[in-house]
Amino acid sequence: MRKELIILLVLLSASLAIGCAGQKGEAPNTTVTPATPGAAGSEVITVSAAASLTEAFTNIKYQFEKENPGTNVNLNFASSGNLRRQIEGGAPVDVFASADEAQMNMLANESLIVNNSRKDFAQNSLVLIVPENSALNITGVKDLADPEVKRLGVGNPDTVPVGNYTRTALTEAGLWSQLENKMVFAEDVKQVLTYVERGEVDAGFVYTSDAKTAEPGTVRIITTVPVSIPVKYPIAVISSSEHKEESQKFIDFVTGKEGQDILKKYGFVSQS
Repeated sequence: MRKELIILLVLLSASLAIGCAGQKGEAPNTTVTPATPGAAGSEVITVSAAASLTEAFTNIKYQFEKENPGTNVNLNFASSGNLRRQIEGGAPVDVFASADEAQMNMLANESLIVNNSRKDFAQNSLVLIVPENSALNITGVKDLADPEVKRLGVGNPDTVPVGNYTRTALTEAGLWSQLENKMVFAEDVKQVLTYVERGEVDAGFVYTSDAKTAEPGTVRIITTVPVSIPVKYPIAVISSSEHKEESQKFIDFVTGKEGQDILKKYGFVSQS
C-alpha cells in the first residue's frame, strides 16, 4: 500500500510540473496558429504577422502548405510592435509581416531583416465603427467630441499601428488632445473590434479588413478616416532565420497572384 502511495505522489508531482512548464512559456496578447502536421523531415517556418492579418494569413498558410508539401507554417499573431520586440529579443522567427513601415524600419536599422527580401504586399484603410445598435448620432470623427460619447476604442499608438494611424488622423483633424480622455487603449486591432462588437465603447478605429470580419449585426462602418501616411504592409525574411529559402518561398506566395487574391477577399488592397 505504501509503495502504491509513493508511485501516486510521483505521478502527481510530474503532472503539476508539466502544467507549470506549459504556463511559463505563454506570451500575452499573442495568438499562435501551429503548423499543420506534415511528413517527417518537413521544414517548419515561423511567420509573425500583424493581428489584422489573422484571417487572411490563416487562409494563405493552408494554401501555401498544400502547394509546398515540404514546408509547414507556424503563425504567430499580435500587434506589430509586440512582434518587433519579440524579434529584437531573439525569438525564433523566420518571416515578419507588419501593419506599418515603422516597425519594419526599426528592424532594418538593426540589421535584423534580409533587406532584399522586403516587399510591400498589401494596403488597408482606417475606418470609424460603432456598435450596430448605437443610438448616438455619430456621422464622422468630429461627432466624437459630443459629451454623450463617453468611450472610444483605440489601439495603443506606441505599439499598435492602427493606434498610430488613429493618432495621426485625429491630430491632423485637431481632435487628439480633445478626445484623449475618452480613449480605451487596446493591445491590437482585434481587441478594438471586440470592444465595439460588445458595446463596451461607443466607437472605435479599426482597419476596413477587420470591420469585414466582425460578427454579423454587431458593428457599423461610419466613415473612412483619411490618414496622410498610407496604411501599407511590408514583409521580410528575418536575418537569423535558418530557413531562408523556405521563408522566401512564403513571401513569394504572399506577393504572387494566389496570395494577393486571398488578401483581396479579406478586404485588403492588392499591391500587384
